[in-house]
Amino acid sequence: MGHLLMVESWVGSMSTLLPQGIKDGGHRFSFLTRNLGHYLRPGAPSPHPLLTADNVFTAETNDEATLLPYARKLHELFGFDGVLTSCDYYLPTVAAIATDLGLPGPGREAVVAACDKHRTREICRAAGVPGPEFAVAQTPDEISAAAARLGYPLVVKPIDLCGGMFVCRVEDDTELRVAVDRIAGFPVNARGQRRSPQILLETCVRGPEFSVETVTVAGQTTVVGVTDKQLTGAPAFIESSHMFPADLSDTDRTAVAETAVAAITALGLDATVAHTEVKLTPDGPCLIEVNPRPAGNRITELVRRVTGIDLTRAHLEAVLGAVPELTPRQTEVGSAAVAFAVPDRAGVVARVAGATGWADDPRIVEHKLPQPGTEVRPATDNNTYLGHVLVTAEKPGAAGELADSLIADLRVELDGGAA
Repeated sequence: MGHLLMVESWVGSMSTLLPQGIKDGGHRFSFLTRNLGHYLRPGAPSPHPLLTADNVFTAETNDEATLLPYARKLHELFGFDGVLTSCDYYLPTVAAIATDLGLPGPGREAVVAACDKHRTREICRAAGVPGPEFAVAQTPDEISAAAARLGYPLVVKPIDLCGGMFVCRVEDDTELRVAVDRIAGFPVNARGQRRSPQILLETCVRGPEFSVETVTVAGQTTVVGVTDKQLTGAPAFIESSHMFPADLSDTDRTAVAETAVAAITALGLDATVAHTEVKLTPDGPCLIEVNPRPAGNRITELVRRVTGIDLTRAHLEAVLGAVPELTPRQTEVGSAAVAFAVPDRAGVVARVAGATGWADDPRIVEHKLPQPGTEVRPATDNNTYLGHVLVTAEKPGAAGELADSLIADLRVELDGGAA
C-alpha cells in the first residue's frame, strides 16, 4: 500500500475520481493545499472526497522555494511513496517535489515544456512532429507583425492556461486585438499564479479533433485508445461531447496515435498518463497540445466503461513507480460517450425539461442536471457546462449520436427562456 501526497486538485470530476482511485487501489493519501476553502464550495459533495485524506496540510503551494523544504519535512514524518495532482497549474510543482524527494514521476523540465504551449510547439517542431505554423509575441507590435507573417485566420491562445480558456479563432486585426485584450485582462490564473504575458498565434488547422489517451512507463508509451470530440461555441473551441473509441479507420487511428506518441517522446515525458489532442487534417494528423495527466471531461470514465482500463489508477501506479496493467477486458460495451449542455446566455435556471426517464434508461449510466436557482453565464471555454449525460452502447460508434441527441432534447429554461 502506497502513501501519496496530493498537491492541490481540480474541483470537478477528477477531485472525486482521483481520491476514489487511490482508495480502490488500496492506497492512501495526504492532501496539501494553499486554500482549503477552494474545495468547500456550494454544491460540492459532503464530505468532499479530498477531505477523506489521512492528513490535510496547508502551505503556500504557489511558492516552490518555500514549498520544497516543507515537503521534505512532511516526507521525513510521513514517508510518501509518490506525489501527484489533477490540476494542470501544479504539475510542474509536483514534478519538482518528486525529484527533490527522490520519488518516481516525470521530470520537471519535461512537464514544464508540456504545460507551456509555446515550448511544446518548439520542441515538437524540432523533432519533426507535425503541427501548425506558429509564433509567440508579447507587445502589440510583435503580435501584429506575427499575425501579418502567418496570415489569417489564426488561432490565438495564452501559453499557460487550460480548459480552452481564451482560445479563439480570429479573422482580422480587429478580432485579434479584442482576443489579445481579453487574455491581457486575466493576468492571474484561478489559483492565484501570475501568468505569462506572451501570446501564442497559430495558423488555423481544419479537420476533426481527437485525443489520444496514453500511459508512459520506463520510456515506453502504450496507446490505450483514441477519443473523438465535438466542438461548439465558435469562435471559441468548446468541447461539447466525446466518444470512445473514436469512429476511425485503422489507418487514421494509427496515424493520430503515432503523432501523439511522437510528441510525448519529443518532450521526454515518462511515468505519467497523457491526454494528447490531435486534429486530422486533409494533409494528415496535426498536433494541438499535450497534457501530462489523465483526461478530464469524464473521458477516463468512457475508457473504463469500454476497455475496463482505469486511467486514474494507471496514473497512480505510474507515479508510484509501478507498471500499470493495461490489458483491455471484455466489457460488452462497444462505445461510450458523454455530451454536455453548453449555455449560450446568462441567467438563472428556472426549470429543466426533456430529461424525463433518464434515471430509468439503461443506456444512461450517469447524468448531472442543473438545479433551479443556479446562476449561469454564456460558455466561452470548457469550465461552464450546465450538465452532462454519459451513455454506453453495445455497438462501436453508436454512443456518440445517442448522447448528442439526449442533450439536444434537453431544455434548460433561464429566466423564462431556453438556454
